[in-house]
Amino acid sequence: MKNSYIYLIAAVASIAIASCGNKQEKQAPPPPTAVDVTEATQGNAVYYDQYQGTVVAVNSVELRSQVAGFITAIFVKDGALVSKGQPLYEIDRRKYQAAYAQAVANVNSAQANLVKAQKDIDRYNMLLKADAVARQTVDNAAAAFETAKSQVAAAKAARESAATDLSYAVIKAPFSGRIGISQVKLGTQITPGTTLLNTISADNPMAVDVVINEQDINRFYDLQKHNTDSTFRLKLSNDSLYNRPGRILAIDRGVNNQTGTVKVRVQFDNTDGMLKDGMSAQLKVLNNNSGQRVIIPYKAVTEQMGEFFVFVTQDTIALQKKVKLGPRLNDNVVIMDGIKAGDKVITDGFQRLRDSGKITLGPPPAAAGKSRHNQANK
Repeated sequence: MKNSYIYLIAAVASIAIASCGNKQEKQAPPPPTAVDVTEATQGNAVYYDQYQGTVVAVNSVELRSQVAGFITAIFVKDGALVSKGQPLYEIDRRKYQAAYAQAVANVNSAQANLVKAQKDIDRYNMLLKADAVARQTVDNAAAAFETAKSQVAAAKAARESAATDLSYAVIKAPFSGRIGISQVKLGTQITPGTTLLNTISADNPMAVDVVINEQDINRFYDLQKHNTDSTFRLKLSNDSLYNRPGRILAIDRGVNNQTGTVKVRVQFDNTDGMLKDGMSAQLKVLNNNSGQRVIIPYKAVTEQMGEFFVFVTQDTIALQKKVKLGPRLNDNVVIMDGIKAGDKVITDGFQRLRDSGKITLGPPPAAAGKSRHNQANK
C-alpha cells in the first residue's frame, strides 16, 4: 500500500514538471519577423487636383429676330465659319421697305411745312416793323413755325425707327465665329425675340467651366493673381492632354446657397481648333503642396480605422509610425508628415508585425519558402 502512494506521487510530479515545461515553451518569445525594407526618398512631387468641367465658348450668342415675318433667304451653310457683319438670314423685307419709304416721305412733307412756316414768320416780322400786321398774327405764325419744327423732328425719328426695322430684316453675324445647324427653314414664320434661328460661337479662345467647393474660393482667387503656365492643365475625354496653358477668366459672383459651390471659368487658347463647345474635359489644377516631398511605395501603408501607418526599422526593431498621406504617384505615395527622407520603411512582412516587434532583414517566410521551392525545381 505504501508503495502505491509512492508511485502516485511520482506520477503527479511528472505531470507537474511536464506542465511547467509546456508553459515555459508557450512563453518563449517569437522569432524575429523577416521583412523587406526600402529607404524613404525625397523627390519633386508635382501633382494636380482634378475637377470635372465642360468646354464652353467665351463668345457665344443665340440668334433671334427683332422683327416679325417669314424667312425669305438663308445665306450661309450649317457649321460654316462666318465673319463679323456677314448676312446670315433675311426676313420678308417688303413691309419694312414700304414703312421706311413712307417715313422718308413724311420727313419731306414736314420739312416743306417747316420751310413755309419759316417764310411766313419772316414776312410777318417785316410787316410788323411797318406796323402793317397785327401782333396776334405774328404770334400765330411763330407758333406755327415751332410746330413745324417739332413735326420735322418727329418725322425724322419715325424714319430712323423704320430704317432700324428694315435693317433688322437682315440678321448679320455679331462677331466672327462658327455658326451651328439652322433651326429654321425658308418660309418659317418668325416671332420677334422668341424663335431661335441659330447659334454662333467664336472658336478662339475657349474656356472650361468647373464647379468648386466654397472652401476653395480663396485658393482660386490667389491662382487668378499668381497664375503660371503650369498651374492649369486640361485632360480631354480621350485621355490626351491639351498642350496649352490656361488662366482664370472669371470666378462667379457668389456661392450657390443650395450646393455650397462656385463656378470658375478657365480660358485656353484654341488656335488649332481642338476644343469644341460642349465637350467634357477634366481640369487639372496644380496642388499647392507640390514640391520636394517624401515619397515611399504605396504598398508600405496600412490603414486602421481611417488612419494610416507605416513601419520603420530601428536596428532590429520595427516601429509603427502614423503618417499623413498626400496624393498617389503611380505605385508610390507622397508622405506629408510622419516620417522623413532616409527612414527605412518596411514594404513586405509587416502584416505579422506589432509595434516594437523584432525583425530580421530578408524576404518574408512565404517568399523565402517559394524561393527555395523554385530552386528545388531547378
